[in-house]
Amino acid sequence: MKNLPTALSGLSLVAVAVLYYLHFSSGSKSESLVGKAASSGLKIAYVNADTVVKYLDYAKEVRERLEAKGKKLDADLQSRAKALETEIGAYQRNINSMTIGQAKAVEEDLGKKQQNLAVYQRRLEQEIATDQLKVTEELYGSLTTFLKKYGEQNGLEIVLKFNRESDVLFVNPSLDISQDVIKGLNEDFQMKKANPAKSDTTKSASAK
Repeated sequence: MKNLPTALSGLSLVAVAVLYYLHFSSGSKSESLVGKAASSGLKIAYVNADTVVKYLDYAKEVRERLEAKGKKLDADLQSRAKALETEIGAYQRNINSMTIGQAKAVEEDLGKKQQNLAVYQRRLEQEIATDQLKVTEELYGSLTTFLKKYGEQNGLEIVLKFNRESDVLFVNPSLDISQDVIKGLNEDFQMKKANPAKSDTTKSASAK
């Protein structure tokens, strides 16, 4: 028999990883924007992506939810894999007492179960990937909506991402609006939690 498919080890870590990739402007775009801002006198600010994600209430709640789901799915998959391993062990112990036909029939059955387990594993991985995409889109949507209002209220024309992966090597701390973003997004998130019906109504209206 072939090796059983590996259980979803580290699934919770994979599920949470998406929270550390904010879809701001790419690094190369940021570099060109800085040059334009310097030459034209545009009012700019920056957001420290790592800081924002670390202190967002939404990110914390999603992290805990996805970790719990990842552990549950991982436990289920491992339970199924263990059950199949038990069947394979029984087959190997009893093979000498079986006819060739019986052994072939059991092997075929175990092979199908192994294939089904591999398919199930891929389905779980796809489910987690879908959750990751949904979380990323929600976070990006909330962030861009907030920054649009914030920019209009504060006369900003450009908001850049700043972290170790960006092409911006130095920024003046006075341009950092991360704490304002964290405060604003956390307030919005808590308000939506307290009034989910109102939030759904607002989404429906904006969709029209």
